[in-house]
Amino acid sequence: MTESRDRLFDRPGPVGDFVFDAAVARVFPDMISRSVPGYAAIINMIELLTRMHARPGTRLYDLGCSLGAASLAMARGLTHADCRIVAVDNAPAMLARAREHTAGAGNIDFVLADIRDVAIAGASVVVLNFTLQFLPREARAGLLRTVRAGLVPGGILILSEKIAGRTPEEDAALVAMHHAFKRQQGYSALEISQKRAALERVLLPETLDTHLRRLGEAGFAQAHPWFQCFNFVSIVAGA
Repeated sequence: MTESRDRLFDRPGPVGDFVFDAAVARVFPDMISRSVPGYAAIINMIELLTRMHARPGTRLYDLGCSLGAASLAMARGLTHADCRIVAVDNAPAMLARAREHTAGAGNIDFVLADIRDVAIAGASVVVLNFTLQFLPREARAGLLRTVRAGLVPGGILILSEKIAGRTPEEDAALVAMHHAFKRQQGYSALEISQKRAALERVLLPETLDTHLRRLGEAGFAQAHPWFQCFNFVSIVAGA
């Protein structure tokens, strides 16, 4: 299994919409670590939160699992042998790499499907790690209601998202800090611009207030941001 340095957008000219294809799968570990500030911290804390909240005989779901980093974190955090992790993604290339990345973990079941079509039942931990942002906005509430309905008492949802600022000024400041981070990670101005163009029609960020309100409307009793770095946030929502 070979991963490469992310140079996918190091070329001028028109770009198409971002897709999770074989080219992205090949460079994804480098791409995500150099694009999302605090990503490693979020993954590490998914392990901790799993250890705190997983219940015997329940399922854990990684919805939009990409290469399985969150699935592996949940597997490390599990202390109950009778739990299973259901890792779902709709991109065959990503799922194929995920199986390779998690080959040593025997309690992860991979499912090729749209996360909106997955039945959630008997769940103590559900992870949406930078996944909801890729769904049409009108589909997000329905998915959260499905997750909430499938959680056992005391279960949690870990929702990580790229967010928009509450005002144009705040949004501009967050974007500027994120771009400075990416330059620090070695991305060129061309790469930053080209990737932003590829994502603008498929990654649709919303404000933190919007996410918290929607979680309340979906039936979560509480929802708290536990991490934020620039315009990247992770929330824990309790059943």
